[in-house]
Amino acid sequence: MAKRKRFESEDAERAYWATRDSVGVVDWSKARRVTLPNLHPSVRTISLRLPESMLEELKLLANKKDVPYQSLIKVFLSERIRSELDKDAV
Repeated sequence: MAKRKRFESEDAERAYWATRDSVGVVDWSKARRVTLPNLHPSVRTISLRLPESMLEELKLLANKKDVPYQSLIKVFLSERIRSELDKDAV
């Protein structure tokens, strides 16, 4: 494994890795998946067609939890995605 390089700034490191491969430099067998809870991801607006009855049920659940229904949808999707990814990791 090669010696770890120090960089003056993130921009310098970004420029370095843009033209190089990490093979032989990074031991990927020691890599871990991390969650960055304070990172605000980029968002994209999408159009999603739902049956009216499902939308009404979502709004009812959101009202009970005192959250906007679109936020509740994101929570439900996030939980399901995490569950599916955790199953694949086993």
